[in-house]
Amino acid sequence: MITLAKKLQFEDLERSKSKKEATNAGEDLDDLYDLIIPPGTPSYIIYDLVEEFELEAVGRKIGVNIVECDERELIALRGTLDQVQAAEKYLHEELQAWIESD
Repeated sequence: MITLAKKLQFEDLERSKSKKEATNAGEDLDDLYDLIIPPGTPSYIIYDLVEEFELEAVGRKIGVNIVECDERELIALRGTLDQVQAAEKYLHEELQAWIESD
């Protein structure tokens, strides 16, 4: 029997991290940065980034030019500059290894 991989949903990432308290709802975004996850990134890499670098998964609407330019809801991982830079390096290395594995 063939089992298909579950499609990663934004809600899955929200559930995997505990929600911030309601008092943090109006948090200051000045010192936070977003790492946009490219469409097609394997879900295991995204989960690793969230857990290892303690990033918060957020949704961002961004214009994506694949076949035609349309606006999509993409996953972005939010954190401090150091966290995001380290996560970006890890993402690049993991995507490169994933591409070369075939």
